[in-house]
Amino acid sequence: MAITTTTHLNFRGDARAALEFYQSVFGGEVALITFRDAGIPVAPEEADQITWGEVRGANGFHVMGYDVPSALSYDQGDKPVYVSVRGDADSADEIRSYWDGLAQGAKIEADLGPAPWGAPLYGMLKDQFGVVWVLDVQGSY
Repeated sequence: MAITTTTHLNFRGDARAALEFYQSVFGGEVALITFRDAGIPVAPEEADQITWGEVRGANGFHVMGYDVPSALSYDQGDKPVYVSVRGDADSADEIRSYWDGLAQGAKIEADLGPAPWGAPLYGMLKDQFGVVWVLDVQGSY
């Protein structure tokens, strides 16, 4: 049996905008189901928020997202999770392109560039939705 893991991001009302943004950066298809679509009772003003969403690309990118309803507790915290996007030696241009897209409105934690531990490219940023991304090209370590 084969398994995969997928990063699932939680938001408070921003899941649609975040997933559409990630689709604009990484490509692929975005799928969104609202609480209304699924028949899940939430506060009326939250009915069009996302209960299940994903972006899936032919390049292997896959991320899911959800709007935590106001009836549930939610605290994103400072750095509860990093989403890591790693490429091989031949994908430096692709990684740079993802970085350029994610950097729109982001807080740069570490500029994209060579890392002291041997990674040809490494960078970290907190995007406009508060999600921390690490993009790198795997080194020969």
